[in-house]
Amino acid sequence: MTGPILAHLQSRAMEFGPLAGNAVEPERSWQHWKLARDEKDIAWLFFDRQEASVNVLSQDAISELGVVLEYLESKLPKGLVIRSAKASGFCAGANIEEFLGQSDEKEIVSKLQEAHAIVDRLDALHCPTVALIHGSCLGGGLEVALCCDYRLALPDARLGLPEIRLGLHPGLGGTSRLPQLIDPVEAMTLMLTGKTLDARRAKEKGLVDAVIEERHVVKAVESAVAGKLKGQESGFKGRLLTTGPARQIEARQMRARSAEKAPPEHYPAPEALIRLWEEHGSNAKEMRRAEIGSFARLLTTDTAQNLIRVFFLGEKLKKLARSTDRKIGQVHVIGAGAMGGDIAGWCAFQGLRVTLHDPQTETIADAVRRGAELCKRKHRSASETRDILDRLIPDPDNKGVAKADLVIEAVPEKIDIKHQVYKEIEAQMKQDALLATNTSSIPLVELASVLERPGRFIGLHFFNPVARMQLVEVVEHAQTTKAARDLANAFVGQIGRYPAPVKSAPGFLVNRVLIPYLLEAIILLDEGIAAETLDRAAEGFGMPMGPVELADHVGLDICLDVADMLKERLDQPLPELPQWLREKVEKGDLGRKSGKGFYLWKGGEPQKKKNAADPGKELLDRLLLPMLNACMTCLREGIIADEELLDGAVIFATGFAPFRGGPLHYARSRGFAKITAVLAELAGKHGERFAPDPGWNEDS
Repeated sequence: MTGPILAHLQSRAMEFGPLAGNAVEPERSWQHWKLARDEKDIAWLFFDRQEASVNVLSQDAISELGVVLEYLESKLPKGLVIRSAKASGFCAGANIEEFLGQSDEKEIVSKLQEAHAIVDRLDALHCPTVALIHGSCLGGGLEVALCCDYRLALPDARLGLPEIRLGLHPGLGGTSRLPQLIDPVEAMTLMLTGKTLDARRAKEKGLVDAVIEERHVVKAVESAVAGKLKGQESGFKGRLLTTGPARQIEARQMRARSAEKAPPEHYPAPEALIRLWEEHGSNAKEMRRAEIGSFARLLTTDTAQNLIRVFFLGEKLKKLARSTDRKIGQVHVIGAGAMGGDIAGWCAFQGLRVTLHDPQTETIADAVRRGAELCKRKHRSASETRDILDRLIPDPDNKGVAKADLVIEAVPEKIDIKHQVYKEIEAQMKQDALLATNTSSIPLVELASVLERPGRFIGLHFFNPVARMQLVEVVEHAQTTKAARDLANAFVGQIGRYPAPVKSAPGFLVNRVLIPYLLEAIILLDEGIAAETLDRAAEGFGMPMGPVELADHVGLDICLDVADMLKERLDQPLPELPQWLREKVEKGDLGRKSGKGFYLWKGGEPQKKKNAADPGKELLDRLLLPMLNACMTCLREGIIADEELLDGAVIFATGFAPFRGGPLHYARSRGFAKITAVLAELAGKHGERFAPDPGWNEDS
């Protein structure tokens, strides 16, 4: 055998061993697709996007698939197998870059009609077709797989239709084909939540026909092509839900559930998807036609364009984690309290070996218990939980310092305590190990003053709860080396989080912009505005929770400590807090953790009065604009490098209304001049804390 196909297969012999040794005959090669035919006349079509490590369905890749299918129709094989030649997976979905800036519905419809015609040809191909899936099979990739007669998954496969997270729904026939294949309600739930399924769960739900090991690929394919593999059926419930009345009942329940998490006035995609199924669920062809127009309308909305922007903000943050090939193998955490214990637990959950030190053994035990609870919440099996907890090693004697690649200090926010820890451990650390602090308030230059090697010292500021918050601030000071910063960023990526590099400054970035927002809410409470009204204003804007509820979540004691620190260290004015807040904290009414703060908490939920008053626009501006003003200050002072990193960090750390694209992106859409004017007006009414930052005038 000669030619590019043979070379292609030989280069992947370790990945695709059974195929490489199965007398494969190289046949044709295109830019993104490679075709081979074996001795049993089964065609093997490899998706191998040119000059990329990940397959995505770009417009040219889909168009080229049409050319491939035309060739196969002229030389019809006994069966067709589609699989990826990328180690990363089958296909990560559409090329999202092609979605940016789309504003012409007619042009989008035309392109989608062409793409639908191509995948419909795959669906109608006159031979058995098999999608052989490993790794990621998402979005448009799964929609292509749904056009095949069979789906075989390797154990590492992950399947899903996550378009809803971009303000869209599937657009390549998935809204119709998935409910035809599996339980329609299960299918709609998958699309409405954007969740992914591992291979085992996908098999249970009927999304794949079999889960196989690589060594069994050829036999499984031959079995499918021979018709010996039983396909999936949606069953009685699926047939029942082809009736209009049944779909209407289910649709009402779907709307209610979706509206709780994604209000339709902010996120129109769930309602659009539900309406598609409700109106066209009994006619697959008509539903796919309607899907095209619906997708085109959604793609041109501000919501979709802003959520696509947020996707790329996340990608930009992820890229920072790839600045070095060095990895952290072992972590040592000092301080097993609420933050330290949960940091250790999360690191172990993500596959790292962790030693956890605290002078109080019962505190370590409590951290291990919380680690077990995390495994339960994340639906890990008994064996998986055992492996995770085996990696979380109690270390009351602090011996793990000497073996760790990274030491994280998470002791109380007292500079003398932290200095004592550093003096005790620095000489024991490996020469190339990184020392990090989880401080939320103490300047790193002050902490580093007792270190012999301050260059390897950095801040890793996690947010609570650690297992849910997506961002970690990577805080550098003047002496931090590039190698230390790169390794810290890489570590954050290793544990599945976004790194946000920031300079050491009072409050860093996130607390600096969040505290003015929370403090203004407290001032408004002091003025007699109901907590529910304030929260309604923020939630109406799109925040995941209002500032009063958020303060209770954070802890009123922590809010007060950070506010006092910022007031002491910043030149800019902050409001004077009412005495009753300090008295509340002294009394132990700290918020959610104590069961009482601004709200009374029961079962982990705040007890709010219903029918909150209409807050009005000025009240929203009083809450929101101090946060935007602080964002501009941080950008102007260089606390974070650029506007995109700032927007991404604030979204992923605070949940700032994602559909608005980030705080400064929202400010741009509203107009910097208007923001400046409203701030000046508020400053005249309520004081200098609203004085517009000079950066509003410097930027355009």
